[in-house]
Amino acid sequence: MEEYTIKKTTDYMALEVPAKSENESFVRVVVAAFAARLDPTLEEINELKTAVSEAVTNSILHAYEYSTGIIRIRALIEKQQFFVEIHDSGKGIKDIAQAREPLYTDKPELERSGMGFTIMENFMDQVTIESAPGKGTTIKMLKTFGKSTEKNH
Repeated sequence: MEEYTIKKTTDYMALEVPAKSENESFVRVVVAAFAARLDPTLEEINELKTAVSEAVTNSILHAYEYSTGIIRIRALIEKQQFFVEIHDSGKGIKDIAQAREPLYTDKPELERSGMGFTIMENFMDQVTIESAPGKGTTIKMLKTFGKSTEKNH
């Protein structure tokens, strides 16, 4: 995925929240409100919100198992492209390829586990995962808004 840098002219936002379950919905709403300036369809905004929820929930459940760390969210808009990055400094992912497999989970006791990355990949145009054990995880996602309306013209 192309690397995005924030310039003075870039439309961006940054947010930092404790990795607590009650912040998942807050982050989802803030990111959706920021994306609203692209005039997304209801389907586009719901897909974005779901992908962001999955990324934040992964940080809450997996990165900081026995403590509360920080989740950093950065989003930027360039033309009709929406880039969002979810970062934690938690335990990291040992095997990213395995973690991306549908239904894989290291927490089988949890209901609805193992579909987070699959959902992100289905709802976003690009998903990149960077992680190292003991160093945390960064999920970078890109979605182009307005593609469905372009097809109808």
